[in-house]
Amino acid sequence: MQNLSPHTFHIPVMGLAFTIDTPLKVARYGISSVISIIEDKLIEMMRKHYYAEIKKSFTPITSKEEDYRAKRITDYLNLVDDIVKLQLEKLRNSAFEKGSEIVKYFELLPENSMLRSLYLKMNASENLVEKENLKVFLRNQVTAGSIDVNIMTKVDKVNKDPSGNAIPESSDAVAALRGYVNSNLTNSSVVFSAGLNPRLFNYLEKVTAFNAQGYGVFDKRVIIKVSDYRSALIQGKYLAKKGIWVSEFRIESGLNCGGHAFATDGTLLGPILAEFKEKKDDLKNALHALYHPVAKENGGHVFEVPHPIKISVQGGVGTHEEADFLTKYYEVDSTGWGTPFLLCPEATTVDDATLKLLSRAKEEDIMLSKNSPLGVRFNYLRGTSSEKEKLLRISKGRPGSPCTEKHLVSNTEFTKEPICTASHSYQKQKIEQLKALNLPAAEYESEFQDVVSKECLCIGLMNSAVHAYSLSPVKKLEAVTICPGPNIAYFDKVVSLREIVDHIYGRKTILSTDRRPHMFIKELNLNVDYLKEQVCELKVKNEKVVKQITAFGNLLLNGIHYYRNLSGEIAKASKQSFLLQLESFEHSVKNLLAGLTEPVS
Repeated sequence: MQNLSPHTFHIPVMGLAFTIDTPLKVARYGISSVISIIEDKLIEMMRKHYYAEIKKSFTPITSKEEDYRAKRITDYLNLVDDIVKLQLEKLRNSAFEKGSEIVKYFELLPENSMLRSLYLKMNASENLVEKENLKVFLRNQVTAGSIDVNIMTKVDKVNKDPSGNAIPESSDAVAALRGYVNSNLTNSSVVFSAGLNPRLFNYLEKVTAFNAQGYGVFDKRVIIKVSDYRSALIQGKYLAKKGIWVSEFRIESGLNCGGHAFATDGTLLGPILAEFKEKKDDLKNALHALYHPVAKENGGHVFEVPHPIKISVQGGVGTHEEADFLTKYYEVDSTGWGTPFLLCPEATTVDDATLKLLSRAKEEDIMLSKNSPLGVRFNYLRGTSSEKEKLLRISKGRPGSPCTEKHLVSNTEFTKEPICTASHSYQKQKIEQLKALNLPAAEYESEFQDVVSKECLCIGLMNSAVHAYSLSPVKKLEAVTICPGPNIAYFDKVVSLREIVDHIYGRKTILSTDRRPHMFIKELNLNVDYLKEQVCELKVKNEKVVKQITAFGNLLLNGIHYYRNLSGEIAKASKQSFLLQLESFEHSVKNLLAGLTEPVS
């Protein structure tokens, strides 16, 4: 399989804007990253910005053009690809001298990298012929990190023509996929997140861009972000039946991550990774059995053995020791580092005001909110301009936001056409409905807060780039939303790319405290808090709900038992502390479950 990056980590997608141009900042150093391509209006702004940067004329792609969403995305990805290629060529030709781009490339590499060792050998060599030969070899080994894209499968609004008829194959996610498919990107991947979307996945069957070019070689690859093995098997099989090979399954912690947080059934990350490790060959063989006959029928390159499958993991990784353990023990191919990179302007796009807010964030500033209009929990940073704007609207008796982008429209409770639950239109009607119910004061307030907590993410998650690059805001809506993972509480300063990469590889630390819990402990803590919330919200002891909550708690107990048996491997330097924390959480879970079985007074 193609070894696309000399690094052992990747930068996952973050929001709409935070990694919108990350490849232009890091790809030339061999670092892979992911762009969100669902918000085409932001992409059009970025096209204009970067055409000006490279001093080329910009031709707008207006919303009046046929298939304008896909065209905007295709052109932006081609632009990014062209710029990265120019950056890489310039880097290759730079001198091996202090502060040069090529020196930075090799000094960023991991300690155990063969290329880094050869670079150090070249530096130390006093034989001029050997030194020059090594320089030539090293220059030829320089490769860019992959320019990957993300499509959140649930963000797939149907788009209609002026007559109100659905435009075939032009829903938001399908148009975004087509934009990617038509781009010049090679050695690239599309990352699908948020589950199986039949309309989107069926479209893959109609294009040839994902066909194998050789064993394990694809110009464009498919990565599926999953929460567990079962999800990987289901989605992998669905695509395999259509002749689409999934080249990587990207496992993400359900709650210990940025953005949308999908609570699992209570199974913790360690046991999930253990199942992938144990069943990786079974997974490959099961997918190959379905994929091979279809690929053969389609006349593509076929092989009697399965293409390789990579397994990567992200969500809460924060130290070299954690990443090293995940790589060695669970044999993952890459670890994703998202939230810490929000404090690295050399890698991500965050406006100055939000950057300061992130650097000051403490544990209590990150909340598992109900702010997303999608009805999915959402890790959220308090104190943003978006939150202040939302609270101001509520105080003025006009909650909700203008809905300009409509990517998250889904609710038809009051309208024939779907509307967004963060919109003023929806919240006004929902609050009127609540008032008519004459609920007890406490119950009404709880329901009211659930309604008005919903926040416009389409604009909020793109405005960081608007401010950072002085772009024109959409209809003067300028508030910023940001959604870091809980990990942000342990990083408190803006850092350079070199500093954060050195931290990842154990050459230095950028942690703000030595009291940061292990990522497995933090995830367990978040899950116990989630269990507590479910128990507290249980107004009536419905047998079915009690059974679900009990099953969740029992899986947490199984995870605690698993971690206890593996504690010597996971936390060699702090085993006793690790075990004490496990014991404390075990006690909490058992108490919560015991409360479920107590008779109602």
